[in-house]
Amino acid sequence: MTDKRIILDLETKRTFEEVGGRNALDKLGISVVGVYQYETDTYSTFLEKDFGALQNLLIDASLIVGFNHVYFDMPVLQPYLSVDVKKLPCFDIMLDLQKIIGHRIGLDAVAQATLGVGKIATGLDAIRFYQEGRWDELKKYCLKDVEVTKEVFEYGIKNGQVMFRSRFGPAIKEVKVKWTPYNKRQATKTMSENPAEPAQYKLF
Repeated sequence: MTDKRIILDLETKRTFEEVGGRNALDKLGISVVGVYQYETDTYSTFLEKDFGALQNLLIDASLIVGFNHVYFDMPVLQPYLSVDVKKLPCFDIMLDLQKIIGHRIGLDAVAQATLGVGKIATGLDAIRFYQEGRWDELKKYCLKDVEVTKEVFEYGIKNGQVMFRSRFGPAIKEVKVKWTPYNKRQATKTMSENPAEPAQYKLF
């Protein structure tokens, strides 16, 4: 069976302060999108000129996995797409963990505790890279977040748990997860938090 799952992360051009707050996600703009494709075992970056191909990839995906992407990355992407992002099949690791532990948590807190590795920069660094035209560093940072998200996702599937560093102290805590429905053989459009309609609006 062809594995159409992808891992996605993106970086923005502007900060919340620059666009008037967290309710203006559509004004943040996108500098780069990073994607891992299970089908080809490849990492790719997409700039604005590439978003037609990105939209086709999103439409064909059986599952779009991310960390805090349902209420951040996907709404930020919406102005660039002709397909309704709410109809795309998504599994958000952060939202799933939030339901279990009762509060939001960052990717770095999970990755450091679970994998012993973490992010190599911050979102503000990424905006600075964009503003200064440091494209190689920007792409490297974005794809590293994609890689870390992928490894956390796969660890959870394999082990039925992930760890996180508590925001209330140095303790590392375990959290049981049920991510096996999102493995290769079982991942389908109907298993996501946003069940998708048939693919449409492909640009070419």
